[in-house]
Amino acid sequence: MKFLEQPPRFLFFTGKGGVGKTSIACATAIDLAESGKRVLLVSTDPASNVGQVFGISIGNKVTAVEAVPRLDALEIDPQAAAQLYRDRIVGPVRGVLPDAVVKGIEEQLSGACTTEIAAFDEFTDLLTDARLDDTYDHIIFDTAPTGHTIRLLQLPGAWSGFLDDGKGDASCLGPLAGLEKQRTQYKAALDALADPLRTRMVLVARAQLATLREAARTHDELTAIGLSRQYLVINGVLPGAEATQDRLAQAILDREQAALANIPNNLKALPCDLVSLKPFNLVGLDALHGLFADAAPLVPTGDDAPFVFSAPTLSALVDEIALDGHGLVMLMGKGGVGKTTMAAAVAVELAHRGLAVHLTTSDPAGRLTETLNGPLDNLTVSRIDPQAETERYRQQVLRTKGAKLDAAGRALLEEDLRSPCTEEIAVFQAFSRAIREAGKKFVVMDTAPTGHTLLLLDATGAYHRDVARQMGDTGVHFVTPMMQLQDPKQTKVLLVTLAETTPVLEAENLQADLLRAGITPWAWIVNNSVAAAQPHSPLLRQRARNELSEIAAVATRHAKRYAVVPLLREEPVGVERLLEMAGHIIQHGNV
Repeated sequence: MKFLEQPPRFLFFTGKGGVGKTSIACATAIDLAESGKRVLLVSTDPASNVGQVFGISIGNKVTAVEAVPRLDALEIDPQAAAQLYRDRIVGPVRGVLPDAVVKGIEEQLSGACTTEIAAFDEFTDLLTDARLDDTYDHIIFDTAPTGHTIRLLQLPGAWSGFLDDGKGDASCLGPLAGLEKQRTQYKAALDALADPLRTRMVLVARAQLATLREAARTHDELTAIGLSRQYLVINGVLPGAEATQDRLAQAILDREQAALANIPNNLKALPCDLVSLKPFNLVGLDALHGLFADAAPLVPTGDDAPFVFSAPTLSALVDEIALDGHGLVMLMGKGGVGKTTMAAAVAVELAHRGLAVHLTTSDPAGRLTETLNGPLDNLTVSRIDPQAETERYRQQVLRTKGAKLDAAGRALLEEDLRSPCTEEIAVFQAFSRAIREAGKKFVVMDTAPTGHTLLLLDATGAYHRDVARQMGDTGVHFVTPMMQLQDPKQTKVLLVTLAETTPVLEAENLQADLLRAGITPWAWIVNNSVAAAQPHSPLLRQRARNELSEIAAVATRHAKRYAVVPLLREEPVGVERLLEMAGHIIQHGNV
């Protein structure tokens, strides 16, 4: 592995959920410890399963991994850290300020930025404590802070004063008010991150365009703030030998090779390692020891019958949606789970039934056009440009709220407006124009705002008041969609996930976020299921078995109704394949 050559003191692993960061980090820790180094493995991942991987209980304390001499592990609980953080800020004002104001502060502190900044506050000591130099040769972090969080901590000025004066908008600056460590300690931590002799960033991706694009964005974001020492690991690449066993395996291999051949230009210069897909769950030392090795192909068992699996189809969900005749259908989920394709499939299914449908998306126009591959009766498509909408929103706020700020205050406001929440707010304002159509036809919305963003906008009890506060005196009229979003007869939220541990946990967290906003997801969609694709090859059959527990968790614990969409041999491009994806016949039987 290139990223393990002459490793520095700190190694950070970052990437989208479900790409295998934790497995790669754990295998790295074992490799270094077994080479004679003293290693501390630290997870700041909200979905951390480091303890589960090693088969021990770790938690928020340094714990020896007895089976691996010289290896200790620590799981920083970012949710617990964030709650303590919120309590320190909200506690003193509860009962003093009006309830509506307290509610607004609580919602401001409920988002992902608070969680990440609180976690960074926790592991700052690990980056700056000289006493740890005598204890560990390497400290490995499962999940790195984003460039946005690092930029926030680099900013000049007094965060608390900026907020107290009412200059900041409700996004990511609020969490900074709770930081208690001295700025000098944060500067020392940030200097350690930016020093290539001390820190190496490892971008983890899959051989898929979505995760490679995310890695490319992360690369640019980190490079822009001086974190230039980066490596790329592409995890879970299907071994070529599997393609001889199965048409599905051959199709997966072809898609992965095409993605690797078209890797984003800014990643091509990075040292790159490929890690092959394994048939087993990466739990336990034996599995982790084999992660970086090219395992021998599985020997066929002689049972070449298709893997048999039973689950509701997407078409069955659309049957129920169609009964209302009109309404808003929102596809939500983390990046890389296939929201855009699912939105297109739902829209095509509804239009195929003769119903009028407006599909609106903030996904790049080329991809959606390619996915639909031609017009369809009853279907209209619109595309919102997130960059244009966000820039329009940012400039409006800077012209109004930023007009009288000094240089330091304007720098804080500009970074506040780079928050992921800003794009959601701007795009949702554009989406809101289409929502009004849902009283007469179906409006299928791709890339919807999170519950956190909706509550942020509605924290005072009136969405338009908060928007008006941020937009200033523009005379623009805004609708208030919260009541419609909370009514399941008018709006159906479909959560999209994958049959893997981290994506399911992320969808569960998103559902909890929405429930706080009074929005109950109507159904879950498990996308790209190997089990539902009825594989033949030994490796894919084992991967299919691994999916069953996650699908069962969705069916029995998380979702009121659900559908499983198979991984198709061909890319779901064109109306015919989208219909195949939605109504793919899954044979009934038992594994």
